[in-house]
Amino acid sequence: MIPGMNETRRPLKTREAGWAKMLAAWLVRRRASPNAISVAGVFIATFGGAALFCTQYGMAPRWMLFFAGASAVQLRLLCNMLDGMVAVEGGLKSRTGDLFNEAPDRVEDVVLLVGAGFAAGKPWLGWMAATAAVLTAHVRALGASLGQGQDFCGPQAKPHRMFVLTVGCLAEIVYPGAILWALWVIAAGALFTAARRLGRLYRKLA
Repeated sequence: MIPGMNETRRPLKTREAGWAKMLAAWLVRRRASPNAISVAGVFIATFGGAALFCTQYGMAPRWMLFFAGASAVQLRLLCNMLDGMVAVEGGLKSRTGDLFNEAPDRVEDVVLLVGAGFAAGKPWLGWMAATAAVLTAHVRALGASLGQGQDFCGPQAKPHRMFVLTVGCLAEIVYPGAILWALWVIAAGALFTAARRLGRLYRKLA
């Protein structure tokens, strides 16, 4: 068996943190909808992408917009984690849960990475990174559809590329050009990750 190929949920150490369990339990007690948490992630990511887009137009101090972008990336990840915890551990999963677990993620990837592309002055690079990110998810979902489990391997799986994007946004405040390098790392790394997952899937099926 290839390690990581039969996981049904993304392995996250943060999910076991005490604060995460307390926050998820608080949401469960209030009967928060996992789907609503997923949708909230889309709005947060869109705000972050818009903030990054606006860095090119002087609508606010650049440092503030890049900080907002970095914060939105992390809040998006928080929503991505909590929707699953509320659904699975909290027992509030619905019949549409799988749809809301996947579709918003792809929108979030696109708006954040495309926004970062505009912030870097290279919109095409943002689209390239976004396309590569969606491709990694597509290969993962393809493996699941073929009954081979979901492969969450990196090096640029969602948590990895969002870490790179967060660091790029924060570094850009002090070191102009950092966001450009972050996008190159994400684009190249995500393409490699998609190819790696495809190769692992092929070996599983062969």
